[in-house]
Amino acid sequence: MEPDGMDTAPYAQADTASARQRLRLWLQMLKAVRYVENDLRERLRQGYDMTLPRFDVLAALLAAPEGLRMTELSQQLMVSNGNVTGIVDRLVADGLAERETMESDRRAFRVRISERGAQLMREMTARHLEWINELFAGVTEADAARGISIMLDIRHKARR
Repeated sequence: MEPDGMDTAPYAQADTASARQRLRLWLQMLKAVRYVENDLRERLRQGYDMTLPRFDVLAALLAAPEGLRMTELSQQLMVSNGNVTGIVDRLVADGLAERETMESDRRAFRVRISERGAQLMREMTARHLEWINELFAGVTEADAARGISIMLDIRHKARR
């Protein structure tokens, strides 16, 4: 048993110090992400009756005022088209997003944020920034830069 309570016995095959340390890093990253996501979920729910997936879709749409095709939206969010479709349906029903049939292909459509959705997102993103700043208050600017660098390294090496 490791000092942090992690049982590494099942990983004895890859018993190098660096492999075990990387495993511990991965598990701590997961715990940190879950902690932050759970906190944000609760704040969005309480303050705006908003789910994190709906917030993510609106954020992507706010960043693309010309709108996005459903496939572009799902690629940006790294989720399936099916997951995005249900969220978009609800956002459209709530007046936070709009669908527009594409002239080049009548079967496809573009989704864009509505003016009401954009106003709400501007308010929520300001609060989101405050919440993140609160949650990461103990992280120095240098540590944040190093953390970003590590995450980018992981993502870029995984694509090879």
